[in-house]
Amino acid sequence: MSELTPDEYAAFQELATRVFHAARGGDVEALRAFLDAGMPVNLTNEKGDSLLMLASYHGHLEATRLLLERGADPERRNDRGQAPLAGAAFKGEMEIARELLDHGAAVDGAGEDGRTALMIAAMFDRVAMIDLLLDHGAEIQAKAADGVTAEGAAKTMGAIEAAGHLQQRSS
Repeated sequence: MSELTPDEYAAFQELATRVFHAARGGDVEALRAFLDAGMPVNLTNEKGDSLLMLASYHGHLEATRLLLERGADPERRNDRGQAPLAGAAFKGEMEIARELLDHGAAVDGAGEDGRTALMIAAMFDRVAMIDLLLDHGAEIQAKAADGVTAEGAAKTMGAIEAAGHLQQRSS
């Protein structure tokens, strides 16, 4: 395969920018058109964020659903080791988290730091998300690389409601 000319490369960059903007903005019709035209569903940007990561992190349920239905990998991590489920837990995006879990996201998947989506939900006092993850089999006593559990992470962050809820759920 020959290398792209400067003009071809500029055109490709422009197209990729439009695709990532569609994912970030939840433009389902544009995403569908790009995918129908052959754009790879697991395309990533310079930070390793996939189209799915961008759509799910920014709260776009229909775009998330489309990407998952087209085969996007719910376990594809960005350059910081974050998966879409962790982003949904951080943002409190319940329906997106359900969709990711229903499409094979690992409930206890963790990056290099060992933090699971449950730990992230606990840190940010997302009690409903905690229940969702536990109901999908999250390990309540899992430990991050630093040895901290979800309850410990909640306490460290001052997430009192989450810490108490986790304590109740573990007994």
